[in-house]
Amino acid sequence: MKDVLSQKLAAAAAANFTRRRFLHSTGALGLLAGAEALLPSYARANTGMRPASASSAAQLEPRMVDGAAVYDLTIAETQFAVAGRRTTATTVNGTVPGPLLRLREGDDAIIRVTNRLKEDSSIHWHGILLPPEMDGVPGLSFPGIRPGETFEYRFPVKQHGTYWYHSHSGLQEQTGHFGPLVIDPADGIAGYPYQFDREYVVVLSDWTFENPYNVLAKLKKQPDYYNYQKRTVFDFFRDAGRDGFMPTVRDRLMWAGMRMNPTDIHDVTGATYTFLMNGMAPEANWTGLFRPGERVLLRFINASAASYFDVRIPGLPMTVVQASGQYVQPVETDEIRIAIAETYDVIIEPAADTAYTVFAESMDRSGYAAGTLAMREGMSAAIPARRERPVLTMADMGMDHGDDMGDMHDMHDMDGMDHDAMPGMIMPDSAASMPPSTTPPDTLKSSAQGHEGHDMSAMGGMRSEAPTDSGAPRLAVAGAIRTSGLRAPGTLPEMLTHEASTHGPGNAAVPMMVQSRLAEPGIGLGHDGWRVLLYTDLRALHARADFSAPEREVELHLTGNMERFMWSIDGIPFEDSEPIHFGHGERLRLTMVNDTMMNHPMHLHGMWMELENGHGEMIPRVHTVNVKPAEHISLLITADTPGKWAFHCHVLYHMDAGMFRVVEVASGEAHDGMKGHRHEV
Repeated sequence: MKDVLSQKLAAAAAANFTRRRFLHSTGALGLLAGAEALLPSYARANTGMRPASASSAAQLEPRMVDGAAVYDLTIAETQFAVAGRRTTATTVNGTVPGPLLRLREGDDAIIRVTNRLKEDSSIHWHGILLPPEMDGVPGLSFPGIRPGETFEYRFPVKQHGTYWYHSHSGLQEQTGHFGPLVIDPADGIAGYPYQFDREYVVVLSDWTFENPYNVLAKLKKQPDYYNYQKRTVFDFFRDAGRDGFMPTVRDRLMWAGMRMNPTDIHDVTGATYTFLMNGMAPEANWTGLFRPGERVLLRFINASAASYFDVRIPGLPMTVVQASGQYVQPVETDEIRIAIAETYDVIIEPAADTAYTVFAESMDRSGYAAGTLAMREGMSAAIPARRERPVLTMADMGMDHGDDMGDMHDMHDMDGMDHDAMPGMIMPDSAASMPPSTTPPDTLKSSAQGHEGHDMSAMGGMRSEAPTDSGAPRLAVAGAIRTSGLRAPGTLPEMLTHEASTHGPGNAAVPMMVQSRLAEPGIGLGHDGWRVLLYTDLRALHARADFSAPEREVELHLTGNMERFMWSIDGIPFEDSEPIHFGHGERLRLTMVNDTMMNHPMHLHGMWMELENGHGEMIPRVHTVNVKPAEHISLLITADTPGKWAFHCHVLYHMDAGMFRVVEVASGEAHDGMKGHRHEV
């Protein structure tokens, strides 16, 4: 039953949302007729100089009802222009991206969302700690927002930092349904541990003029449909001249035998995407103004559906001060790879009266988003030359574990290889013939035995692993649960041999060895002569009092069959899966092994993940983490909020195809399971 305030809010909304009020509000949001796009006000350059205590990013102003600040959002289809073409977008308050919501830590957020679409919609508050019924994932603890209805989100604001919001319904996120969310410290500007003179929100995204369901259909029929950067006959002769004719032939045969392509970096590329910065294509030149000597805070948000960005500002070093909305010890760098759904805050100090290009290059080098930092409007700087598209390496196949993580010209050392069973990659038809040293020892117990104090029968496909005998290799085992022999908290995971299982038809192959790759910059980075941010560079600003060792380890494998565009966890797509159960208050380690050759940005709703990057009690908290191919990664979690929570890959098309699980944090009542539950993603 609605309380009195909710009733007043509904009445006020009905009375006040007139045509005049709508036009007034859209004008305040900066709807620019005939401009490059329908842009929110924060996306336009600030022409006034503001003091250190003010933001140059204008936010959606709330209306006051009985002393409560209420934010009104409307989801609708709106005509949209980008790169000289007109189309229709799914907008929030008429803009792409949606308006900047600015909240304050310690307040209660009241956000009323009205759905003007012809289909159900939703808003998920990415990275925000809140009750499960406010998390915005239809099919879990939230019904979705039906056409014509208004849903009131209400939750206490327990944190501060840079976050974002987006639809969790269908593929609406790809059509423009997303926006930035900034939460100021409880004590305002004084609560920031660093000083800045002005700030800009920089939202990166990818836009296609195609219907995203047509994009998905093409990927299912031909997964490399958008890969226009495949190796050519000219690449063959270039590689043969560098590496020799036979090693080059063996390299091509190897990839053909695995039915994989070394240039499959992104599923969807610049062949259909226009990459946007604050809703603007590169030629529209989003501009942020500054005065020389100012400290400028840039809040980067990757709101893409399927694109990673490598961000740099030639001529300006960036000092990273926040990751995933959490303060970190300052790290100066020249380039940052921002995975889908990640956020980074950086401070820059432009000293010269010149323009600087903010350059966000897609990871596969098929395009870029770009803008300008300048003293005045109309200035611009040179666009950096596009770099050569990268190719997957031995490290991405779990083969090269030396100091040099893998140039493909090292393939000449692989004489006599069997192209049907790639050394280092375990193919489905070769698992049975694996050498004994890679076969798991007979140490797996049934899920109901040997683990007093844990409800193993509810783990839905998880397997408990007893300690191995001394001298026996410790294996990477999908679905394993470990309660003893756990390493110290905050340390890097070790290199492991992969178990013999290849996870069935939903997974094409698995790496023979997996290891931590947190100290690597990532594919296509690290060879340009400038600094690249590494996950191992990130340290929490302060140690947390609640830092402790895990009681249990849960291991999940990220799996997929690129040839058939099938994506899953442990080889099981979402529709066939059971929930993963955490005990309320439990301290656990979530281990992930990427058995695919693509990067996956994994996001857990409702609770923090603490990235074990080797810094002990100073490890950073994250809401989203990138998992590289053949990587073994681990995160500590305190399951402190009962309910059903989503855990998924944030590549929108991977999530839709099945790389999604429900995590259920028990609160004492019986679990009702999720098998057969229809989930709207």
